[in-house]
Order: sequence, then structure tokens, then C-alpha cells
Amino acid sequence: MSLTKKQLNHLETRLLDERKRALKALGLFDRRTKADRESGDSDLAAYTDHMADQGTEAMEREKAAVFASKEGRYLYRLEEALRRLYNDPKNFGKCHTCGSEVGLERLDALPHARYCIDCKNKEESAV
Repeated sequence: MSLTKKQLNHLETRLLDERKRALKALGLFDRRTKADRESGDSDLAAYTDHMADQGTEAMEREKAAVFASKEGRYLYRLEEALRRLYNDPKNFGKCHTCGSEVGLERLDALPHARYCIDCKNKEESAV
């Protein structure tokens, strides 16, 4: 049984909301790294930070980069789901492995899901 038009509209809204949130999170990351770079150009940059401060700053930059890459991958998955929804709405919500329904409850929780829970569990247990 395919998803109804109402269900597809709901999932489109969920995907667009998640996309907006991810873009906002990435935007915050961009502003923060830009501010960090600009603050490094200030007059205070002439003073050497304590080694512990430098280590903390490096760790924060690394965490921010990991966050950005994770958000970037999530954004990519959301964009792909929107493409699938717009290009082939009749098959949206069908498992890419077995063709069965992913399920509205699963899609509501994870709107970019491509696999039913059984196939996803099999994939994860094979790793």
C-alpha cells in the first residue's frame, strides 16, 4: 500500500523542516568559524596563548569540523529524500532493498529513511 497524498505532504513538510534546521546549524558553524578567524587577526593575536588554551581551541575547531561534516552528510540525505519524493512519489517510502513499506511511523521519525527496519538491522549486523 502506497502512502496517501496527505502522508506524503506530511513527510515533505518534515523533510523541509529538517533541511531548514540543518542549514541553520551549518550557517551557525560558518559564522562561528568566520568569527574565530577574524578574532585571530585582532591586536590580541600578537600575544601568545598559553599552550593549554591553544589545545582547547584546536579541540573546539576539530569538534566544529566534525559537527559540520555530520550535518553536511545529514543535509545530503535530506536532499536525496526530497529528490526521491518529488521524482517518484508513488515509490517513496518503499525499502530500497526488499521493496516493502518502510512504514509511516519510521518515516515520521526518520524522514530520509531508505530501508525498512528489518533490512536496516540486517545491514547493521553485517558490519
